[in-house]
Amino acid sequence: MKDSELLALHRDIVALPSISGEEAELAGFLSRLLARHDIATERVGDNLYALLDGEGPLVCLNSHLDTVPPSAAWSRPPYLATVHDGKVYGLGSNDAKASVAAMVAACIRLHAAPRPRPRVLLTLVAAEETGGKGTEALLPHLAARGLTPDAVIVGEPTGLDIAIAQKGLLVLELLVRGRACHAAHAHALGAKNALRLLAHDLVALDSLTLGATHQELGPVTLEPTLAAAGTAKNVVPALATCTLDVRTNPEPTHEQLIVEIGRAVRGDIKVVSKRLRPCSIAPTHPLVRAAQEARPEARLFGSRGVSDLVFFCGIPGIKVGPGDTERSHTADEFVLESEVLAGAQFYERAVLALRDLAPRPAAVAAAAAAESAPALGGAL
Repeated sequence: MKDSELLALHRDIVALPSISGEEAELAGFLSRLLARHDIATERVGDNLYALLDGEGPLVCLNSHLDTVPPSAAWSRPPYLATVHDGKVYGLGSNDAKASVAAMVAACIRLHAAPRPRPRVLLTLVAAEETGGKGTEALLPHLAARGLTPDAVIVGEPTGLDIAIAQKGLLVLELLVRGRACHAAHAHALGAKNALRLLAHDLVALDSLTLGATHQELGPVTLEPTLAAAGTAKNVVPALATCTLDVRTNPEPTHEQLIVEIGRAVRGDIKVVSKRLRPCSIAPTHPLVRAAQEARPEARLFGSRGVSDLVFFCGIPGIKVGPGDTERSHTADEFVLESEVLAGAQFYERAVLALRDLAPRPAAVAAAAAAESAPALGGAL
């Protein structure tokens, strides 16, 4: 696939609306495109995957087809994919259709290359923007067919820098109970005001240190985000609740954090979600070295944002993609054409470099990964 064809492909897929839950048309378009290049695909719902058989470890290239809805703040047509001064404007152009187009192009180029080819599993998934249900549903299907990857590169806009760690997300609800009564009589009755008790708990949490600072990810952070209390302006609330957004590191574990946060407050802690676990990989891992060989100028960093990398637990993984995360979900979202081209070049080179660094059979690689600690991402 020539660079001009890659840029045309990127514009074409930006022009196809694929809001979460509406990815079917885009999945079908890409399936037909890959078929024209003699690459067979399979669909699992609106998820699409393709296997390029060859030598070396099985490397998964994973990105998502879906976008968030366009906001009213757009000044350009969100699905027109307009180009101005080398910038491609359009919904999802940056997050993450730049990665999708670059991964598709890399696979087409690898498939057309002389043998020995590397082993690549392309997974383009639905519903990433609404909780990752696409990747979460696809992985068991792949495992049942003997297609558990030995390594994964998740495509998200990182400026082609290499995320070797990613925070997890723990969502808790703090519930504080008081005693309802008329506000005029609360002091005389000694009624406990749930809203005031909630405020005390939030102050206590503000000074709580949750484990050591991670080298790449920084500290575990806790932010109150949604609060609710009261039924009327003259009634002391009997119940006050607050959602706690906790961005986690590999240590402490989610279970340890739940216990520690519970000890710091007087109210009750309810677990809303603990499935999005943090992950990391050693900077000396062959996958990281392959990525650095493919792009020597790339920096290693820790990502505070959650992506589908979280679902590849126990599989060595990094997050790398063209574009800039700060452009994601913004009005008049754009990506540079040069970034899309560099992304395809990176994915192709990284896969080839990993094949050359770790040319062991997939079964041996999978066994090595299974024996390693999941938090460190295993080993090839």
